[in-house]
Amino acid sequence: QVQLVESGGGLVQAGGSLRLSCAASGRTFSRYAMGWFRQAPAKERQFVAGISRSGLSSYYADSVKGRFTISRDNVRNTVSLQMNSLKPEDTAVYYCAAASESYTYGPRTQFDYWGQGTEVTVSS
Repeated sequence: QVQLVESGGGLVQAGGSLRLSCAASGRTFSRYAMGWFRQAPAKERQFVAGISRSGLSSYYADSVKGRFTISRDNVRNTVSLQMNSLKPEDTAVYYCAAASESYTYGPRTQFDYWGQGTEVTVSS
């Protein structure tokens, strides 16, 4: 099993940037494909970005492509989401997720483990 703890959320003005981090427990972090999801109030959770176990490949939702960057550090057991050019519609609770032994990392990936979330608010 893996435990995930997100950090880095907060309040930012439109056009600003935030960097979210997710720290994972355990010594087998590189066996997990990782992803970021978000859920806005009264909306369904949606996929934001995913990254392969090696960190060499990534996948983004169209709504964040070109603005967000996902990365991972398999030594420090962390995955990050750099968010630039933020918009009010990016306001949501952001969740880190892990998929054990997965070769996929897109929106159809079965993510097994989830963090508690970190809140991001973008003001206009």
